[in-house]
Amino acid sequence: TKILKYRKVNAKGKENYQLVLDTTPFYAESGGQVGDTGSLSNGTSILQITDTKKENGLIVHFTDELPEDLTATFTAQVASEKRADTAANHSATHLLHAALKLVLGNHVNQKGSLVNDEYLRFDFSHFQKVTDEEIRKVEHFVNTRISAQLQLVEHRSIPIQQAMTAGAMALFGEKYGDNVRMIEFGDSKELCGGIHVKNTGEIWHFKILSEG
Repeated sequence: TKILKYRKVNAKGKENYQLVLDTTPFYAESGGQVGDTGSLSNGTSILQITDTKKENGLIVHFTDELPEDLTATFTAQVASEKRADTAANHSATHLLHAALKLVLGNHVNQKGSLVNDEYLRFDFSHFQKVTDEEIRKVEHFVNTRISAQLQLVEHRSIPIQQAMTAGAMALFGEKYGDNVRMIEFGDSKELCGGIHVKNTGEIWHFKILSEG
């Protein structure tokens, strides 16, 4: 990849840089999933990419320094272990969403989420506190589907009406184009642009630590 443009930013008394590349493997923060980290290297220098975000249709890479040669060609490398753990937590949110609808009722809708490499947080609408028994049922639902080693079925750029007819869950308030990406794990179908495991077995195990 090559650096197309860059800018220097001062935030909270700290100076850093934001880069736009001509092509990138880095996922920009979106849909609750955190942005990728990793590195840019060219044999003589290595830049650490500390975050990736979207701005005005561009993917912006955050770094604390600039390379000596801004015209060089770089190898972009995503932090693969963090990416894999984040993908597992993102796929787990899809299974959790399906479980909540089954256990608590179809009125349950996702209102927000946070997905990183350490944990997931899932915000949803419901009219009362979730009971201990319901939490056990939700955990059982998710872990059963992890044990089943369901393969990822990815539908790229299909008409939104086709996805909705197939039963895909769309998030209220999200803006979708005419063509969408649908992620399917067994009976879980959602419109999503995030990163996922190839097989639910990669999640290993699911546990609800707290509910509030």
